[in-house]
Amino acid sequence: MVLNDKAKHQLAALPKADLHVHLDGSVKPETILDLAARKGIQLPADTAEGLLPYMRVTDECENLVEYLSKFQFVLRFMQDAESIERIAFELAEQAAAENVIYIEVRFGPHLHTNEGLTHEEAIAAALRGLKRGEERYGVAAGLIVINMRHEAEDVNREVVAAALRFQGQGVVAVDLAGDEAGYPASLFRELFRPARESGMPVTIHAGEAAGAANIEEAVLHLGAARLGHGVRLREDDRVFELVRERGVPLEMCPISNMQTKAVAGWAAYPLRDYLREGLKVTVNTDNRTVSDTTLTKEYAMLMAHCGLTIEEIAATVRNSLDAAFAEPSMREALKARLQSACKELGIAL
Repeated sequence: MVLNDKAKHQLAALPKADLHVHLDGSVKPETILDLAARKGIQLPADTAEGLLPYMRVTDECENLVEYLSKFQFVLRFMQDAESIERIAFELAEQAAAENVIYIEVRFGPHLHTNEGLTHEEAIAAALRGLKRGEERYGVAAGLIVINMRHEAEDVNREVVAAALRFQGQGVVAVDLAGDEAGYPASLFRELFRPARESGMPVTIHAGEAAGAANIEEAVLHLGAARLGHGVRLREDDRVFELVRERGVPLEMCPISNMQTKAVAGWAAYPLRDYLREGLKVTVNTDNRTVSDTTLTKEYAMLMAHCGLTIEEIAATVRNSLDAAFAEPSMREALKARLQSACKELGIAL
C-alpha cells in the first residue's frame, strides 16, 4: 500500500504522543561529533553519516542483545550533566519537528555515573533538558527512570530511591529494561515495592524478547500499569485476557520490534489485531536514532504493511494520551488538542 498525499498530510499534521522513547537511543550523530571535539575523543568517522553504522542497526540485526549493543557507543559522551541536558533538550526538538505534543523519555541514570555523576545529578540534568525543550518547543514531557536488568540489586534499589526523590518534579514512572530473556521479570518482584507504596507508576519492558509469562509476572507481581512492547502477548490466551480485562496499555514500537526480531515480519505483527480486539495499544518510536525512525514513519509503516486506517492511527494517539503518566488536567488538555486537530483534518475520533 502506497500512502496518498491526503494520508501523508494527515499523518504529518496529526498531534502525536510518544510514551516509549529512550534518551540514549535518540542521540543525533551531529551532537556526537560536537561532543567528541569538545572532549578530545577520537571517533571512527568524521561525519555524521559516517557515524551512523555505530549508532544505528540494520535489517540484519539478529536479536535484542545485538540491538542493545548500539547504546554503548553513545554512552561515553553522556557522562556529564551538560551533555545529558543537551541531548534531552534535542530530543524535545526532534519531537516538536513532527508535531509530537507529549513525550515520556526513558532514562537509566546508573549508565551515566562512570565519571562521577550521582543518580540524582543525572536525573536532574535530563529533567532540565526536557524542561528547556518544553519551554522552547511546547512539547510536554515526563521522565521515566529505568532500572537495568543486568545491574546488581543494590544498584537498582538506589535508582528507585533516586527516582522517588523526583516524584512530582518531572519523574513520572520507573521502568525495567535490558536483556529480558536473560533476566526474567520474576527476579525483580521486590524492586518496585517502594515505588508502588509511594504511588509512583511502574511500566515494565515485557513480552519483547521473552514470552507471555514475563507479561503476567510484570502485571501481577511487579505492578506494571503499562507494558513496554508486549508483542508476544498473543502466545498465551489466559494472559491476553488478563491484560485486556485490566486494561493495561501496550507501548508497542513497530520498527524496533522488527529489528529485534520480536516478530518474524510485518505479516506477523499483531498490533492491528490487538487494537481491534480491544487492547489499549499505543505506538512509539523506542529509539529514534538506533531504529532510524520517527512517529510519522511508524504510523506510515503500520498503514502500509498492517492496513491500519488513519482513524485507527488517531485512536492509538488517544490511547497514548489516556495512558500517559501525566496529571489528569494535562491529559484532558492534550486530548482536546487531538480532538480539535482531528476535526480539522477530517479524521473521525
